Amino acid sequence: MSDVNSSKISVEKIGGTSMTAFGDVLRHIMLHDPKRIYGRIYVVSAYSGVTNQLLEHKKTGERGIYALFAEGKGYQDALTQLAASLKKLNAGYADLGLPLDVADAFIDQRVGQAREYLNAMQHVLASGYLSRKDVLLAAREVLASIGESHSAFNSVEILKVNGVNAILMDLAGFDDNEAWTIDERIAQSFKGLDLSDKVVVATGYTKGTEGIMREFDRGYSEVTFSKIAVEVRPAEAVIHKEFHLSSADPNLVGLENAIVVGATNYDVADQLADVGMEAIHPKAAKPMELAGIPIRLKNTFEPDHPGTLITKDFVGERARVEIVTGTDKVTLIEIHDPSMVGTVGFDAGLMNVFCKHDVSYILKATNANSIAHLVWDNQVTPELVAELQEGYQVVTIKPSAIVCTIGSNIGIPGVLAKAAQALADARVNVNCVSQTLRQVNMQFVIEREDYKTAIKALNLALCVNSGTPVPRV
Repeated sequence: MSDVNSSKISVEKIGGTSMTAFGDVLRHIMLHDPKRIYGRIYVVSAYSGVTNQLLEHKKTGERGIYALFAEGKGYQDALTQLAASLKKLNAGYADLGLPLDVADAFIDQRVGQAREYLNAMQHVLASGYLSRKDVLLAAREVLASIGESHSAFNSVEILKVNGVNAILMDLAGFDDNEAWTIDERIAQSFKGLDLSDKVVVATGYTKGTEGIMREFDRGYSEVTFSKIAVEVRPAEAVIHKEFHLSSADPNLVGLENAIVVGATNYDVADQLADVGMEAIHPKAAKPMELAGIPIRLKNTFEPDHPGTLITKDFVGERARVEIVTGTDKVTLIEIHDPSMVGTVGFDAGLMNVFCKHDVSYILKATNANSIAHLVWDNQVTPELVAELQEGYQVVTIKPSAIVCTIGSNIGIPGVLAKAAQALADARVNVNCVSQTLRQVNMQFVIEREDYKTAIKALNLALCVNSGTPVPRV
């Protein structure tokens, strides 16, 4: 652990959508409290949409520069277009004081460096001397780093214009040849750093010999945030997003029906991540949980609201469902086979098939001769289906949705019944249901077209009309 004075610092992650509204970040976070300007480490994401342009669109899969590089054509022009689009973003921050000549020069330098790296990698690929997979992973690392370096550089320049002593901690490592791991780079960067009279803006991307993209893919900025927090041990770490952690998605249930959670635990955060609603990336959360560092989730645009505090041991004083969430981008794979009854290891064989095709399931439900797994849509490949159909008697592939009722204290009689009744009243049929002994998450697999109806019904019955007060910590 570094010798930074942790009692007087905070480590704060700012998401991409918030970074794009940097004027609000400046007013509501960085300069909001004149007594709390210094002693803060900001870990910043790229501006919204930039990493999609560099790699691929996170949700739609639309190809970015990385795909063009992998094909060996068109990436040079795409890098030129990238530089132009980043400079256009810069122009939007001129009214905040961003010196455009300095900011644009940084883009030219960084994109130029990336171009040199990628050209060299193309030559290596052509030689056949190194594994194509390893070279492509290296290219992905180089491209990913550009977005965070850009937003961090701009943030420091704007803070300086506003009279703040800010320094850039560019963890992308473009200007050094140190063969450090991610942890070593962070430890070296923060060793002996005095934050009493300065602010640090660190890139969400960290260069390391193991490759942060290889290890964590698109969750890398939160992993950097986590590792910095574990290194300097603040009293709590803060994540600023464009929304509160609420009982349900305000876009589905309406802002008036979205209740701020207030307090919860790391177990609940893991449940959320499992269905794609990440309060924090699970691989980022675990080291902070083990280190005993609480995480506070705050809304960038409501700076005086305490938000939601995530701790290791929190359990609600009263039983209540804290969050209703889910996804309609899942598929139910059911195997029906009479030979399953009493067969030891039947499901082990099925797991081997899933493992071979790199499939991780969200939910599992079973009876005497049927076993169903819920997986993400993009994991259901023709090759997987063909192998299952060859090995098992009846294979059913059903596009579905899952809704989850999650809470730190829901292990009491009646909660499951109330949830099922709410779905029945909304005329939503349950195809599968799952809940473990720990009782933090009740999961219902339903028809895909019923997803929004189910979320609204469960949120209204279990959160809005629960009559249980929300803790503010």
